[in-house]
Amino acid sequence: MRIISGLYKGRRITAPKKLPVRPTTDMAKEALFNILNNLYYFDDISVLDLFAGTGNISYEFASRGTTTILAVDDHYACIKFINETAEDFEMSIRTIKSDVFKFLENSKQKHTIIFADPPYDFELSKFTEIPQLVFQNQLLDEGGLLIVEHSKHTDLSHLNHFSYSKSYGGNMFSFFELED
Repeated sequence: MRIISGLYKGRRITAPKKLPVRPTTDMAKEALFNILNNLYYFDDISVLDLFAGTGNISYEFASRGTTTILAVDDHYACIKFINETAEDFEMSIRTIKSDVFKFLENSKQKHTIIFADPPYDFELSKFTEIPQLVFQNQLLDEGGLLIVEHSKHTDLSHLNHFSYSKSYGGNMFSFFELED
């Protein structure tokens, strides 16, 4: 995987093969950040990266100037890898090793962008639980977005707060936001 833009543009990051992850493809990540670049100043936002895996999305935000990034994953080796990489690149990424659903149930901190990249083979009920917990616990700043990455075979358009989705190859991003 590589960092697409910002201070660390072009830098490659090689994750250990033993990590149970499926990093967001460069094509999908570039398209996502083109959307976000038109909506936010990256140095003014707070990001929560759920199911952070390799930290791919967190590194991209950090490279673009975001300094408030929290990455959550329940796999020890993933958290260790993110911490080591963030230290090597001098990125201010905080990590929490936790089950994402338990974290969302107990969290009170608001974020501008919440990015969730759960396993594509999750049951629909698990995908549904992510926006439910985010909005029930009021974890988004006003004007913020929840973005859930999933396969094109999963449809989240029926969920509350759904705004739109974008498809890039086999990847989909569903965007959720507070209604006015």
